[in-house]
Amino acid sequence: MTRESRLASRIILPAALALLAALWAGLVRIGWGLPPLFPMLPGAHGPLLVCGFLGTVIAVERAVALGRRWTYVGPLFTGVGALTLIVTGTSVGAALITLGSLNLVAVFVLIVRRHPALHTAVMGGGALLWMVGNALRMAGRSIAEATPWWLGFLVLTIAGERLELNRVLRLSRGSLGAFLGAVFLLLAGITASGSVFKAGTQLAGAGMIALALWLLRYDIARRTIKKGGLTGFIAACLLSGYVWLGISGALTLRFGGLTAGPYYDAQLHSVFLGFVFAMIFGHAPIIFPAILGREMAYRSAFYAHLSLLHFSLLLRVVGDLTGVLPARQWGGLLNVVALLLFLANTVRSLRPEPRGLAQ
Repeated sequence: MTRESRLASRIILPAALALLAALWAGLVRIGWGLPPLFPMLPGAHGPLLVCGFLGTVIAVERAVALGRRWTYVGPLFTGVGALTLIVTGTSVGAALITLGSLNLVAVFVLIVRRHPALHTAVMGGGALLWMVGNALRMAGRSIAEATPWWLGFLVLTIAGERLELNRVLRLSRGSLGAFLGAVFLLLAGITASGSVFKAGTQLAGAGMIALALWLLRYDIARRTIKKGGLTGFIAACLLSGYVWLGISGALTLRFGGLTAGPYYDAQLHSVFLGFVFAMIFGHAPIIFPAILGREMAYRSAFYAHLSLLHFSLLLRVVGDLTGVLPARQWGGLLNVVALLLFLANTVRSLRPEPRGLAQ
């Protein structure tokens, strides 16, 4: 293991703790009667999941790719900030996370200068949205008001990555124009949500639908879904995730402006679980070896956590939309089981590091 991989592994640890804390908080919030552990933990569910775990992992991935020590400062701040949120729930944690997201913006400034392209600009724009959302939280705005910006961060990061990987298809100007149009709708909606929350979120929902349709139409996963092994699994993750992005967009377009309640729960978890974690499931066999410096074997058991994620989320969303509380609660519990199974399958698939390569 190289020094960079060892550093990345240590930074990933608080991100993993943030994920576990977020899952526990989610079960508390959905009504399973678990002890909160820390007084402020249930209220930190969203920030821990989006900023403490997802933001840290994305920032570490970029740091490893660039190979510059200063780029690790950002994910270090977000990881420590997440731990601070867990224990104290104070503004110190939010401040550290904001500083960490500012570092990611600086990382993308460097990336865009090195590789000026549409996909790097889109991902850089996503990092900027994350920083703005975190700054809003520091300024005293609610989590619901920051959520559209956090959502934009993850959606644009993934959309930019997929655009980069689909360059082999030599997309036409028309298809690229459609992609830009969808991104513009999303950005316009997120920006407008700061002043006209309902209309802004609804417009962002339309942008999510447009992006989902674009990805379903143009992503190379359509051509690789019939292949076996890891390639077919990745394609299954991607295409199923795009469906959830469209569902979340449709729910947001219909019920925009909500800040709590079952419909809001369905909107958020369709995108943050159904879309984002399907992407993570698909890219984990590629990302984690790059971050940790260890190879990862593909196993057909990966379909278990993917299938359970989609089944449990469907159960939860149906419970949300029909008012059947047990379906919502059991769906939420099985969501957690799916993510824990993903972690277990991932750890089990990491190959031991050859002794001769340890440093």
